[in-house]
Amino acid sequence: MKKIIRSLLLPASVMLASCVGSTQQQEEGFNYIDERFADIQMLRYNVEGFDALSLQQKTFVYYLQEAALWGRDILFDQNGRYNLEIRRMMEKLYQEYDGDRECADFKAFEVYLKRLWFSNGIHHHYGSEKFSPEFSREWFVAQTSCSDEIAEVIFNPDVMPKRVNQAQGEDLVLTSASNYYHGVTQAEAEAFYARVKAEGDQQRPVMHGMNSTLVKAEDGTIYEERWTTNGKYGKSLTKVVENLKLARPYAEDAKQQEVIDKLVEYYETGDLHTFDQYAIAWLQNTEPLVDFVNGFTESYGDPLGMKASWESIVNFKDLDATKRTEQLSANAQWFEDNSPVAPEFKKEQVKGVSAKVIRAAILGGDLYPSTAIGINLPNSNWVRAEHGSKSVTIANLTNAYAQSSKGNGMLDEFVYGEEEAELIRKYGEVTDALHTDLHECLGHGSGKLLPGVDSEALKAYGSTIEEARADLFALYYLADPKLVELGLMPDAEAYKSNYISQMQNGLLTQIVRIKLGDQIEEAHMRNRALIAYWAYEHGKGKAENGQDVIEMVKRDGKTYVRINDYEALRTLFGELLAEIQRIKSTGDFEAARKLVETYGVHIEYDIHKEILERYETLNIAPYKGFINPVYTAVKDAEGNITDVTVSYTEGYAEQMLRYSKDYSVE
Repeated sequence: MKKIIRSLLLPASVMLASCVGSTQQQEEGFNYIDERFADIQMLRYNVEGFDALSLQQKTFVYYLQEAALWGRDILFDQNGRYNLEIRRMMEKLYQEYDGDRECADFKAFEVYLKRLWFSNGIHHHYGSEKFSPEFSREWFVAQTSCSDEIAEVIFNPDVMPKRVNQAQGEDLVLTSASNYYHGVTQAEAEAFYARVKAEGDQQRPVMHGMNSTLVKAEDGTIYEERWTTNGKYGKSLTKVVENLKLARPYAEDAKQQEVIDKLVEYYETGDLHTFDQYAIAWLQNTEPLVDFVNGFTESYGDPLGMKASWESIVNFKDLDATKRTEQLSANAQWFEDNSPVAPEFKKEQVKGVSAKVIRAAILGGDLYPSTAIGINLPNSNWVRAEHGSKSVTIANLTNAYAQSSKGNGMLDEFVYGEEEAELIRKYGEVTDALHTDLHECLGHGSGKLLPGVDSEALKAYGSTIEEARADLFALYYLADPKLVELGLMPDAEAYKSNYISQMQNGLLTQIVRIKLGDQIEEAHMRNRALIAYWAYEHGKGKAENGQDVIEMVKRDGKTYVRINDYEALRTLFGELLAEIQRIKSTGDFEAARKLVETYGVHIEYDIHKEILERYETLNIAPYKGFINPVYTAVKDAEGNITDVTVSYTEGYAEQMLRYSKDYSVE
């Protein structure tokens, strides 16, 4: 099962209020909004507080961000076997083209290249479908040394159409363009790992397959090609390791140096037991101000939910905001004990739950340019059960989203009435932050697997089920008086804001991200649809006055979501949470399949058409991503770093070309 522990979607109320205007939004002179292309808006994030760090901490951040940037090419290759070749060919053309740069073909090519950079490959970063070039094949072939094979990959819509295919009944390995399997079928891959798991430690199993490509040789033998400094991706990982070693002397304590040592050892050997040791050391190292994630982490890109994509984030604590998450962590056992799930699926003792609010300093790999707003690690079920987890909410990214999303009429267009809109305006920010905290800090850390249950038992549906579990945990507890008691929620009415936003998003507005006629495949979107449509169906006639708990109503030819009974909706969330925890705890694949396929996949065509048409009138880019700041090490005559400066002036194309030049081993 894929252990999904981050939220790729914007907070629900930000999605409802997202703004893309022609005027840059500013906060104290900082420009958050940058350029726009296709369905994407580029933003900047402010690393407020970096200048106040000590020289040791700044230097630590500098080398860690260098290590973060050196993994970029790994992700491009993981996302598709032709991506690096296509990117390099297109960057060469972009820089050397001496024709009319205002011609239609070149302008369309420029947009395509920017989309390729954004998605780390030729497939949409979120929807996973292949881009359709709007420049001609003849023009492109004439400008490059493009082979017929590469031209087919770029221009033929039937060749490698989906990076990750989740369609029920198909061979998910053979029909996915992601580059994790060579020559093997889904059945062969599943049989290979079933055998490997059966031969391994059943009590503390490593995450088999997470750092390797599964290959079938010409003689039919199937084997793993490990991603190590001496194996696949060796040149890139060697550069990552070099910078981790340069960072090590500037770590804030000996435990943090141990974290780096274990990570380096893992990169050099590929040993998954060493990775578990690293993960334990990392989650227990909670004191330093500066922290980082670096490695093969998330399994969204693998249709079977095993192979992990490379990513990195370097960050430091927001000390004031962390007080909020520390309160949740301190009460983790109370939340576990009082959840609506069956007692046999609860943890008797919640261990090692730590949470903090951070400011991102750099984003890399699968966290760049599109990124998470919250993270909960490690992924290993047994490590989490015995040692706990570390959760973060990324404050400066959430703030950048909020600053860039002010005032474009989204609330007026999609929210049912002024009463609902006022709740979102009044409480949206605080409830979004708490939803993320509860989701990441406690939701993913709650519950347990029964003895003998394979953590990958839910297979392709595991990601959606895990995200739904964490979201439902957050939704259920947002309405609990405990949050008011702890001083985290302003009053007993505030939670309604998030309920409105979440149901609006799950039933209607999130589908603006999907082409008309397509169905939902991405795990987070399936999760939100599953929750919303399940509650919609199971709430019929169950409001206190006999009405439906949730209604989709028509007014002036437009569809809106109206919640008639918030308390009943909370009860429904609790019921669904109990069932989803049962599914996860018991490894009930068939129940997971039925739940996801029934409620999380299908979109009604007429509703889809209506929502897309209404959304188009608002001129909003449904996806947003970030341009990184630039760090410069100031050195004295002997080469010692005397300061590290940060700047925010580098343009999107400028940054992407610099990364390709300075952080590529080819």
